[in-house]
Amino acid sequence: MTAAATSAHAPNPDETPTATALIVLADGTVLKGRGLGAETKAVGEICFNTSMTGYQEIMTDPSYAGQIINFTFPHIGNVGANPEDVETQMVAARGCILNLDITEPSNWRSAQHFDAWLKANNLPAIAGIDTRALTRRIRDAGAPNGVIVHQADGLFDIPALVAEAKAWPGLDGMDLAKDVTCHQTYHWEGGLWRIAGGYQAAPKPRFKVVAIDYGAKQNILRCLADAGCDVTVVPATATTDDVLRHQPDGVFLSNGPGDPAATGQYAVPVIRDLIARDLPIFGICLGHQMLALALGGKTRKMGLGHRGANHPVKDLETGKVEITSQNHGFEVMAESLPADVAITHRSLFDDCVEGLAMKSKPVFSVQYHPEASPGPQDSHYLFHRFVENIAKSKAK
Repeated sequence: MTAAATSAHAPNPDETPTATALIVLADGTVLKGRGLGAETKAVGEICFNTSMTGYQEIMTDPSYAGQIINFTFPHIGNVGANPEDVETQMVAARGCILNLDITEPSNWRSAQHFDAWLKANNLPAIAGIDTRALTRRIRDAGAPNGVIVHQADGLFDIPALVAEAKAWPGLDGMDLAKDVTCHQTYHWEGGLWRIAGGYQAAPKPRFKVVAIDYGAKQNILRCLADAGCDVTVVPATATTDDVLRHQPDGVFLSNGPGDPAATGQYAVPVIRDLIARDLPIFGICLGHQMLALALGGKTRKMGLGHRGANHPVKDLETGKVEITSQNHGFEVMAESLPADVAITHRSLFDDCVEGLAMKSKPVFSVQYHPEASPGPQDSHYLFHRFVENIAKSKAK
């Protein structure tokens, strides 16, 4: 792979008089481009996302902690940025890689240019990169560690940057949930966004739900509230007593970043306790992976993670195919699951486990993101399935 950007729509960085930003990979590869966003640097795992919309939601998804995002869609910035479309107040992604310069905003909801938003959140970005070639590299060889650096004077210490990329330990074995979780318990209020009126008040709640925050996206909490849940959010390190003192009718296990086995050191014993108490449980993404660990399964780092808004998943019970939004670099090992656990969903890309459920208890999870933001809403029904499980459990 060369440092030159070969896209017909992007200038060749080698023809740029002075590169003001670099991507430096751990193997010594250097990609030159134009700096955008904040003048700073960051080290992380470089992954790609294929979504055509929702770049602000992606950059604020806590599941991207420790990662630099290579956007395959070239027109990033076309809807600007606004204070409503964030998934957490603390930006987790470390930077982004673009093919073209940031597009001028053209949307009625735009409140800020995306470049200004990046600067305000101290995030570096680089444009003029052949994002297709970088994507192929990631697809074929896995997500590399690298440094993104924006420096207006174009003076870079490349050997030092290579050393920094090599020294970064990577996500395997890394617990990042503690970095992105809430620091204290709080009550969530507010329902989904609708074009007429923006965010709506949630309907009158039917059941109490405790959401364990391993890096929860706000739209997940909105979906729970919209489905009739009175949601209390507790930190990732909450104990069983911390959860039960709220007298929940059900427990939600949120998405989040990092290695599930690392976070599971303190989270899995709590999940096992909650399963033993026959509480209805619903997990998403990292919550799905740690539920599998609590049930006796195993997880592993994927050679090629799933990140995008067009992933087909088959519901093995109904035969229906859902187009889903995904963001994960670890997976549940199907062969490790015990007999009491059924695989409910499979990826039609690579057949990985996309959903599981206990056969004897109201406990289930999915690997993908039914709340979307960004992405399709094919899977919103899962929040109502969780509420139905709670209703059935209460009726017993």
